[in-house]
Amino acid sequence: MRLCLRRREFIAGLGGAVTAWPLATQAQQRALPVVGYVSVVSPELATEREVAFRQGLGEAGYSEGRNVTVEYHILDGKFDRLPAVMADLVRRRVAVIAALGDAPAVAARAATATIPIAFGVGRDPVKLGLVTSLARPGGNATGFNFFNLETQSKALSLLHELVPKAVRIGVLVNPINAVNTEATLSDVREAAHALGLQIQVVNASTIGEINAAFAALAREGADALFVTGDAFFTSRRVQLANLAARDRIPAAYTQRDFPAAGGLMSYGTNLADAYRQVGVYTGNILKGANPAELPVQQAVKFELVINQGTATQLGIEVPPTLLAIADEVIE
Repeated sequence: MRLCLRRREFIAGLGGAVTAWPLATQAQQRALPVVGYVSVVSPELATEREVAFRQGLGEAGYSEGRNVTVEYHILDGKFDRLPAVMADLVRRRVAVIAALGDAPAVAARAATATIPIAFGVGRDPVKLGLVTSLARPGGNATGFNFFNLETQSKALSLLHELVPKAVRIGVLVNPINAVNTEATLSDVREAAHALGLQIQVVNASTIGEINAAFAALAREGADALFVTGDAFFTSRRVQLANLAARDRIPAAYTQRDFPAAGGLMSYGTNLADAYRQVGVYTGNILKGANPAELPVQQAVKFELVINQGTATQLGIEVPPTLLAIADEVIE
């Protein structure tokens, strides 16, 4: 009888241990540091950029499920959800908030002054109120400034080289993004003056206003179009490419996403590299680096992308000099 009892006790104890093992594993998983990744881009664009972010994390020694958990909040242009998302991340005291984009970064900084923030922004982070200076951020936020206003003047110059007969250039801006629009127009006007080009500014912040902008360009006889960098325009890249093709107007953009969607050409920051850099910084912060002492990095890798198929449809012969320096030619 004593042997039977001991056997039962052993089996019962074994069963308890078997039950405890998964619980211990779950507890270990819960103990992993959590990164709250927040972006407002559309899901189809988010996937490629998440891969780049994870690559950066890996370079810093972190792998999802092994020593870090990443929660992805892809808001698809729903900016009104940002305060609630950030409040939840702060309430749960995540290890780092990775804020990709100007609006997420500003929302994160407004939500917490203690939880570290690794940002990727298009505008000057000092003017956005994220850091005190680029060299010494001084607070709980640091990251990567992936947009350089000078790239827009370079894009305009490349458009002029691609379509040298174009003199009157339409410039599409989003008036809601007032600070960025003001700085962009100042830079573009200076570049246009140096190139001997005339600028026609058209505004759009809704789908209907994009249609109206193209109607205005047709009335005014614009020879070409430059679409300035803006998250709303990126979300409407297919509409913009289709309208430009319909009106047979050569158009230049600031991101590869546009020629990939049928636009003519783009010149700007390599966003995959930018997101990778934010991943590296996120990993460094997880390892104990102080955001206040991590200098803000600025883009140094840019790319020229030309859609050869669109150029052919528009009757444009791409100069060999441009083909030679293009980082990618889409057939």
